[in-house]
Amino acid sequence: MFKVIAKSKKSQARVSRLTTGHGTITGPFFMSIATRGAIKNVSVDEMHQLDAPIILSNTYHLLLRPGVVLMNKYGGLHKFMGWNGPILTDSGGYQVFSLSAHRKITEEGASFKDPQNGQAYYLTPEKVIEIQQAIGSDIMMVLDECPPYPSTHEYVKTSLERTTRWAERCLVYHKKRKSKQLLFGIVQGGVFKDLRKLSAQQLTKLSFDGFAIGGVAIGEPKKMIKKVLGFTTPLLPENKSRYLMGVGRPEDIVLAVQQGVDMFDCVIPTREARHGRLYMWKTDKPKLTSKHTTWYETVNVSNARFANDLLPINTTNLKHYTKAYLHHLFRTNEGLGLRLATLNNLDFYLRLMRHIQEQIKKGTL
Repeated sequence: MFKVIAKSKKSQARVSRLTTGHGTITGPFFMSIATRGAIKNVSVDEMHQLDAPIILSNTYHLLLRPGVVLMNKYGGLHKFMGWNGPILTDSGGYQVFSLSAHRKITEEGASFKDPQNGQAYYLTPEKVIEIQQAIGSDIMMVLDECPPYPSTHEYVKTSLERTTRWAERCLVYHKKRKSKQLLFGIVQGGVFKDLRKLSAQQLTKLSFDGFAIGGVAIGEPKKMIKKVLGFTTPLLPENKSRYLMGVGRPEDIVLAVQQGVDMFDCVIPTREARHGRLYMWKTDKPKLTSKHTTWYETVNVSNARFANDLLPINTTNLKHYTKAYLHHLFRTNEGLGLRLATLNNLDFYLRLMRHIQEQIKKGTL
């Protein structure tokens, strides 16, 4: 199911293969965000053209709309959205954090009210497995609580121990239903080294298919994120996938890869594209480091300096369109601008992962 096929001699970076029900993925890899079953402004066909290896959707949002009944009717999300590659689904644990004003947590699970219409929903560990099985995702995540930053040591300890109990219930229910989907545990513990260690010790005793580092990039200073990553990653088994949830600046991905992380997701490429912010290579043969200034830059194509820039947007998938044209599209609020900017950023991120794999194999990362 998971195999390390190359290791760096300079760092803990590794090239891996993860086999899922809808194909084998070479890691390290990036998961483009399709929260509600769609990548913002991009079609499934375009994702295939970008050679995207996997996408990520969200259990909570798919529960709200279109709902489990429709997922079951259509035979899962793959058929519903026309995507034949692997899908990972987040369990809804992040919504336990982000919808704090609309939810209540108990030992049994988390209750929510839809902010749009007030309808009540209840997520238990067993329920999130049931929903993800209806979705048909290749990789499922356990239900977890993501404590806010800052939180006290006492609160985070109580929270992570409940997360472990929820994880155990997810695993028992998953095995009971005899699903072939992969199931990952999520290490919590906030910014506290002893609690990260405790969470990892508790979860790695259980037979999960992979492990995620959760509860980072939710408000901590960047230095603290690096510190948490540094003392948490070595606690995870080498023979299983390691997934850093929600961290996605290119230089942060490189740093995490150097510490042995295999999987990433983030809204950055699609969200920033909607504001005209483009990720651009500075060279065709970048030497990747955790200090990005030498190998990529970000620009805002709405700036006046691009009004007469007749250079191509990039030299890969958008070489037939100029920056001046994309500037024009944003200035006139043409929807095509959002699509082209998104295609540029997704192409950048997916090529970044291929560069990472190549440089690990060459021994330069």
